Amino acid sequence: MTENNISDNMSMEDAFQKLDRTVEQLGSRDITLEDSFRLYQQGMELLRYCNEKIDTVEKKMLKMNENGEFSEF
Repeated sequence: MTENNISDNMSMEDAFQKLDRTVEQLGSRDITLEDSFRLYQQGMELLRYCNEKIDTVEKKMLKMNENGEFSEF
């Protein structure tokens, strides 16, 4: 997907963990401006990836009605 070690088969849990670590690194007082820009970009890519995965799941969700039939949510 990107050059930031985000692959299309990365689990949502892995992506959220990586995003959490990125946010922690951004909060460090010892981070350089250059590193903060790089981490910010990586975080935005992770957010985009997670949003795409969530959208895909939402589109696949089905709801069972009172007749036992499935319809899209």
